[in-house]
Amino acid sequence: MTFKTILLGACSVLALAGVASAETLTIATVNNGDMIRMQKLTDDFKKSNPDIDLEWVTLEENVLRQKVTTDIATKGGQYDVLTIGTYEVPIWAKQGWLVPLDKLGDDYDVDDLLPAIRSGLTQDDKLYAAPFYGESSMIMYRKDLMEKAGLTMPDKPTWSFIADAAKKMTDKDNEVYGICLRGKAGWGENMAFLTAMSNSMGARWFDENWKPQFDQPEWKDTLETYVNMMKESGPPGASSNGFNENLALFQTGKCGMWIDATVAASFVTNPADSKVADKVGFALAPHKDGVEKNGNWLWAWNLAIPAGSKKVDAAEKFISWATSKHYSELVAEKDGWANVPPGTRTSLYENPKYQEAAPFAKMTLDSINSADPKNPTVKPVPYTGVQFVAIPEFQGIGTAVGQQFSAALAGQVSVDQALQNAQSLTTREMTKGGYIK
Repeated sequence: MTFKTILLGACSVLALAGVASAETLTIATVNNGDMIRMQKLTDDFKKSNPDIDLEWVTLEENVLRQKVTTDIATKGGQYDVLTIGTYEVPIWAKQGWLVPLDKLGDDYDVDDLLPAIRSGLTQDDKLYAAPFYGESSMIMYRKDLMEKAGLTMPDKPTWSFIADAAKKMTDKDNEVYGICLRGKAGWGENMAFLTAMSNSMGARWFDENWKPQFDQPEWKDTLETYVNMMKESGPPGASSNGFNENLALFQTGKCGMWIDATVAASFVTNPADSKVADKVGFALAPHKDGVEKNGNWLWAWNLAIPAGSKKVDAAEKFISWATSKHYSELVAEKDGWANVPPGTRTSLYENPKYQEAAPFAKMTLDSINSADPKNPTVKPVPYTGVQFVAIPEFQGIGTAVGQQFSAALAGQVSVDQALQNAQSLTTREMTKGGYIK
């Protein structure tokens, strides 16, 4: 046997050993544009971490929440990295279900994370998830259609202005609808929008004694305004529309206004994806006349490690890469500064290149900073959370209420019946949970 043969054999053994020792991270994520882009850019991560392979499980929002919650609660161990929201992080951290992120690296700069976003991911001074992008909600609207209707978007629009504008901007013969809003049932789908809207109407989920409030006039006002506006000026089949469906409608020129996540701004202003990219304006989420509370929420999609993962070090390396300043620069280099994941870092909003490329930057930051999870409603409440109630039971209750409200939008039940059903089912579950004696 020659020296060359021995050398080649040794190299083969080493190569096989390298392959055998590679760790595969299973990452559960949501099927939206920013997450899909991240998957396309992971060659950059692989260059620095050739010993870590990535396997993606990409799911629709409601399905992702259900599967991830089931897996972590049962200690199933299917995933090494989870994409979870601001709602889950503090609840799951208290349960001991998440690993604290204390090895993100010296250059990660945790202090650069926006305080409003970071505080929702911190428990006992430890960070339990890193924000991939943060968001509030705002109005995205067609400036050309607003002008054609003879209207000017106010600095602080009211719901009555929005309803009137939606009616005047609607042209059903040409499939242009004055307003597109979430109708798909789910605590993070239609109820994210409707809970934030209800705050701006003076409503609340519970009073100080945890008694449900769907039998109060503020909730009737909320649901009637929403249903009437959508029936008059919304697209057909709206009860099946969530974020992605409304995004597609807006990008193809079929919506006059869309009130939804600020993260959508880069998608509706990108000429490669949006037919109306040069016609989009932005405004703060509406409020009701006489109520000083806007209907905007506060949210982040975050990356976290379940306590059951046996690949914590590799998972933390991936999370550090995906939520770093370096990743933002990578996206800017590939797709332009306007497409960098928003709402997570102070330095991004201080960057002149981003300010110039993203006309929505200031409105996004103002919306994020104006949302107050600790005081989400006009009247006092025993809970925190703007578009959700930060208790474990909310996931189930919120979805059940969302189904009632989606049915009202579809015309299957009346507004009064939907509210009565919501009051009944929420009272039952809160009594079962021990909140109501």
